[in-house]
Amino acid sequence: MIILKIGGSILTNKDSKISEVNPTSLKRIASEIKNSMENSPKQLIIVHGAGSFGHPPAKKHKIGEKFNKNEYPQKRLGFCEIQNEVKKLNMHICEAFIKENLPVIAIPASSFITATNKRITQANLDLFKKYLQKGFIPVIYGDVVLDDELEFCVISGDQLIQNLAMNLKPEKVILGTDVDGVYNKNPKTHEDALFFDKFSSLKDLDTLEGTTNVDVTGGMVGKIKELLYLADLGIESKIINAEVKDNIYKALEDKDVKGTIISRG
Repeated sequence: MIILKIGGSILTNKDSKISEVNPTSLKRIASEIKNSMENSPKQLIIVHGAGSFGHPPAKKHKIGEKFNKNEYPQKRLGFCEIQNEVKKLNMHICEAFIKENLPVIAIPASSFITATNKRITQANLDLFKKYLQKGFIPVIYGDVVLDDELEFCVISGDQLIQNLAMNLKPEKVILGTDVDGVYNKNPKTHEDALFFDKFSSLKDLDTLEGTTNVDVTGGMVGKIKELLYLADLGIESKIINAEVKDNIYKALEDKDVKGTIISRG
């Protein structure tokens, strides 16, 4: 089994004030996944970010922050707005995958996950297992869920990866982002940014001066922290550039791709 995360910055214009899908990237990625599945059939779970669909309304409504009881009706509507937006993105993604004859099935996090203080505390994965056994490709995405302490919170795709991997024990985890992996600072704005082939400790985070796409879910630092938990369980992850043609295909086929490995070994 492989867990593949596709970042929202690849699938959408994440900085846009309008919810926009990047149709060119989406079609290419769907084609690369199809080619890999045809070349070597495998169990696959796809996780995708929320991008320009989920992040703006999450910031607007400050979901995950404490609020007064008289604010509850408005917060509840905000929750609904965010959930509706990320479902729209998921529908675009699943439609593109189905056109490539990929048997994808959407499983919203809000339908089976609850949290406590922004961390997943309950998640029944029996449905994932059944769909995988029947040859489906479950697709899950960053979402809003009920929170026992905060009422509502955002659960990132990166935290979903950690929970799924801890319980389903995949052979590997692949994260497709808009950069080649982890740098000590934003490589898009700093020519002297240093690339990391490997990350193995939380102490390594002290060397990072800045990361790309810092958002409500934690940006690159948030990804690394979630993946280091998996490294402790012996599950290796790799962060690659999904904007480069064939990188996702190569990573799924275990071919050499530039990226940062997150591992304790």
